[in-house]
Amino acid sequence: MSDENAIKVVLREWSYWERSPAATIPRHVLDQPVHIQPDLALVVQGVRRCGKSVLLAQIMQQAAMDPHDCFFINFEDPRLSDRLDYRLCDSILQYAATHRRNRRCVFFFDEIQNVQDWQKWLHTRLERPTRHCFVITGSNAALLSGELASALTGRHTTIELFPFDWVEYRRARPAASFETYLSDGGFPRALTYEEPAALLREYFMDILERDVRRHVAARSTILLTQLVKTIYESTGSEVSLRNLARQLDTTADTIRTYLDACEAAYILVPCPYFTFSERQRAVRNKKYYPIDLGLRQAVITRTGADRGKALETVVFQHLRRRYGQVYYWRQRGEVDFIVQDGSSISPYQVSWDGALPRHVAAAEEFRSAFPQAESMQCISRATVEEWLSRDD
Repeated sequence: MSDENAIKVVLREWSYWERSPAATIPRHVLDQPVHIQPDLALVVQGVRRCGKSVLLAQIMQQAAMDPHDCFFINFEDPRLSDRLDYRLCDSILQYAATHRRNRRCVFFFDEIQNVQDWQKWLHTRLERPTRHCFVITGSNAALLSGELASALTGRHTTIELFPFDWVEYRRARPAASFETYLSDGGFPRALTYEEPAALLREYFMDILERDVRRHVAARSTILLTQLVKTIYESTGSEVSLRNLARQLDTTADTIRTYLDACEAAYILVPCPYFTFSERQRAVRNKKYYPIDLGLRQAVITRTGADRGKALETVVFQHLRRRYGQVYYWRQRGEVDFIVQDGSSISPYQVSWDGALPRHVAAAEEFRSAFPQAESMQCISRATVEEWLSRDD
C-alpha cells in the first residue's frame, strides 16, 4: 500500500466527526469560545479517557467548522509505527492539500510526542503560518516540556481537560445523588458501562503502562502500581519520599522520579505547600489527590466509609480547575487548601459535618501568618452542591 493510500485509510478510520457532538455532555472548558489560529497551536491535555476526542468534536461545532476540512489522527496507531517522523506530518498535509484544495484545514494530532522531531516541524509551521491550523492532544503533561516549551513560547494556548465534574456528571446522570458521584467518579464511558469498576481498573493499568512506565523506563508496573495505590489510600495526606521508599523497599530518588511521571500522566494531582518562598516550598512535602474518585474506588483495597477524603478530593479538583494551582498550609493546625487569584489569598477548609474547633483554630493561625488573606471558607456536605454549582 502506498503512503498516500495508507494515510487515507488511517485518516478515514480515525475521523469520527459523523458522531453528533450535540448528543454529548457540554464541557465547562468550552464555556469561553476557543479560538484556533494558524500561528497558535491549541494544546489539549488531560488524563487518558477523560473525553478529549469528544471535546474536539465540540470545538468543531462551536467554531462551525466543516468536518471535511478537519483531519484527526492518533499517532499511537500501530500502522504508523514504521514511519513516525516529521515526514509523516508532511504527508498528511500534502494529502489534505490534494483533497481540500484552497481550503483552510485543521489538523488534530493526538499523542504527537510519538513522532520524531515533531517539535521542530511544528515550530516551523507556526513560524511561517499558512492558513492551516493545528490542535495537539496528549495524555501527558510532559508534552509541553523541554525543547517544545521553548519552541512554542508565545505560540500556543492550552486547555486542560479532566473527567466530569459534579455539574457535568449531573447532566449525564440527572437522577444520581452527590454520594453516587463520590463513588462513580467522572470518566464518561465508565458511567454507561455495565461493569464500571472493571473498566476503570483497565484505565488505571493503561495509564500506568502507556503514560508512566514508558517515561521512566521502569522494568514493570509493579512498583508503580503499589506507589499509586498507597497514595490513593492515604489521599490528602502529606507524602514523605523517605517513608514511601522505606515502605516500598526502594530509594527516595526512585519515588521522586515515579511521582513526577505520575503527575505528568495526571493519575496523581499534587498539592504543594503554600509559602512565598520557593526554597521552603521545595523542601516541604506535597499532598496528592486522585484524578478521579471512581478510579480511586476501583483500585484501592481499603473498605469502609471514606466520605471525608472523597469530599476533600472533590473540592480540591474544583479549585484546581478554576485556579490552576492549589496549595495547603500547616503549622500547628492545617488549612486544607489555599488558592491565589491575583493578589487575593483565599483559604478553604473541608469537613463533612461542618467546621470543627480545630478548623477555627487553624483559620486563626493562618490569618495571623497572612493577615492580608480573605476569610476562611468551610465546605461541608450541606453546602458543597451549591458551592460547586455557582459557576454553572
